[in-house]
Amino acid sequence: MFRVGILTVSDKGARGEREDTTHLAIREVLKGGPFEVVAYEIVPDEPPQIKKVLRIWADRERLDLILTNGGTGLAPRDQTPEATREVLDREAPGLAELMRLKGLAKTPMAALSRGVAGVRGKTLILNLPGSPKGARDSLEAVLPVLPHALSLITGRPWKEGHHE
Repeated sequence: MFRVGILTVSDKGARGEREDTTHLAIREVLKGGPFEVVAYEIVPDEPPQIKKVLRIWADRERLDLILTNGGTGLAPRDQTPEATREVLDREAPGLAELMRLKGLAKTPMAALSRGVAGVRGKTLILNLPGSPKGARDSLEAVLPVLPHALSLITGRPWKEGHHE
């Protein structure tokens, strides 16, 4: 099983003014796969807080996959991609491109997502949109390649139908 953290980036969510339903949509997509959600947190749209959680989860907790949601649009407070880039060792642009490409088939608004994907140490980090539908669609777009990508990054073998 690959260990997953879900980080919701939302000012209103962090203040308790909005219920975070996006993490539930993400959990639903991950069901049935070789994924176990072991960490979940909500932080405001503040790059230092985003970077802190990403570093702790990747470096200390050694999660295999971190899925952020929120803060990927064009609003002035949307800083998740910039914060993520600062902690990445290397980007995986094909994953972000695939998420946008699949999203564009459903809505032109997908072009407004600035989410990035990349690796820190042995952790894959993906920025998903903040809406439940956008996060679901984006994650479903890359889901078929995630186990193989995580196997390459972590060095742990994985074969379809065989869960470590």
